[in-house]
Amino acid sequence: MRAFLLRLACAALLGLATPWAWAATVSVQPGQDLQAAITAAAPGDVVEVQRGHYRTNLLIDKPLTLRGLGRPTVDGGLQGDTIRVTAPDVVIEGLIVRDSGSSLKDQNAGIYLYPGAHRAVVRNNDLTYNLFGLWIEKANDVLIENNLITGKRDLNSAQRGNGIQLYNTQRAQILNNNISFVRDALYVDVSHHAIFRGNKLHHSRYGTHYMTSYYNLWENNDTYYNRGGLALMEVRDQTVRNNRAWGNSDHGIMLRSVQDAVVEGNVVAGNNRGFFIYDVEYATLKNNLVVDNVVGVHLSAGSTRNVVEGNDFIGNREQVRYVGARDEPWGVESGNHWSNYLGWDRNDDGVGDVRYEANDMVDRLSWRHPSMKLLLASPAVQALRLVGQQFPILRVPSVVDPKPRMVPTHKHWSEWRGKYFPGQ
Repeated sequence: MRAFLLRLACAALLGLATPWAWAATVSVQPGQDLQAAITAAAPGDVVEVQRGHYRTNLLIDKPLTLRGLGRPTVDGGLQGDTIRVTAPDVVIEGLIVRDSGSSLKDQNAGIYLYPGAHRAVVRNNDLTYNLFGLWIEKANDVLIENNLITGKRDLNSAQRGNGIQLYNTQRAQILNNNISFVRDALYVDVSHHAIFRGNKLHHSRYGTHYMTSYYNLWENNDTYYNRGGLALMEVRDQTVRNNRAWGNSDHGIMLRSVQDAVVEGNVVAGNNRGFFIYDVEYATLKNNLVVDNVVGVHLSAGSTRNVVEGNDFIGNREQVRYVGARDEPWGVESGNHWSNYLGWDRNDDGVGDVRYEANDMVDRLSWRHPSMKLLLASPAVQALRLVGQQFPILRVPSVVDPKPRMVPTHKHWSEWRGKYFPGQ
């Protein structure tokens, strides 16, 4: 304390903005007490940790930088949080942080950013065998980048924590992290104005799980080999742009109870359901590639008043599964491409002369009676499909595209075929 007060007095005399201009660098060697070095450090100091193994549960309660040289290991001994941060302006970089406790009740984490740990920076770390990789609670303006996060992969999914958990935060930046073998790679709850960019999220339940979070940007991320890729639930004003959701055993991108979202330029390939859209209004889906899914789009529960333009629906076993009471118009302005479109283009303007209808009476019957699929190739069922097309009284509500485009926008769409969940 005496040293800090001396720095403060000197800074005041010299007119410096903060005493951190006098920050010292403290070196910690293997065998030395890392917590003691942090406790003795003044705010703004840099604690450099030399390569070695440090068995400790750290508390950082002042602004400082904890920097690893040569990838030292901070080991929590399978108890509590490996590193707990309670102060603002803390930087943690270049460490292997491992072996937190396994208490879901206590939310044990590799790094736990407590309320008030604003402007924390966590970058270039390996966080391994922790229950939660990072728990971030009521800490605003944090930067989490270039970290490798793997969970306790020997536990069942329900017993694991999440890779990065955000709760009640503002303006977080989650950039270029690689997260796997956790419950949900990213869990976002009541957290707004965040940026999620360049992350690889795989081998988990959900790649990301959004709840009641607004004004966030999801851009250039890869979600693959999860149960679900991206799940947005009970949210508004989201931008989901230029992501790739492929090889997930259930959905690629789920939009559930979403309003005022823009979903554009994404690749959704090789999932059971490409898009699962449930209770979505006033959203814009444009320029997406939906290819080689079992169901391209599962649309239900009052999802209406949306703009769906310029998308390519290619090679999905079912392009759209829609259950509704009235037709749902897509492609009103510029149309979408449908690989199973059977119409023609007599004037060669690139737009089909006959509108595209995604579903018919036979489709509706097969959804209600799955055993009927055994007969889909039979002459009787084919005749029933033809009769339904010729007699409007037998027609069922469908997604209808009045301007189906003859040629897809994505020229290299075939590169995304065959990217299925392992074992499927």
